[in-house]
Amino acid sequence: MNKDNVIGAAILVASVVVIAVYIWLTFFPPLTGLDLFILKLTGSVAVAAVFGILAWIGYTLATTPPPKPIEEIEKEIEEEKPTEGQQPTPP
Repeated sequence: MNKDNVIGAAILVASVVVIAVYIWLTFFPPLTGLDLFILKLTGSVAVAAVFGILAWIGYTLATTPPPKPIEEIEKEIEEEKPTEGQQPTPP
């Protein structure tokens, strides 16, 4: 097996173990109240992840400068075109 296959197998095994432990702790908690804590923790992480991504998108939209208007781009293209009879200038 190459390195990628070993990493993939390790991720697969770790994922199955985490799923099994999560289900066991949620439905058969060894301590009273542990199941409720795990559910609260899971919900908090999920909400934080979703709204963290939304915050990142909002920040990106708020800080990115607007694009040039199409008219301005067309004007620049027209100015760069050589007139008839002229050789284009190399870049």
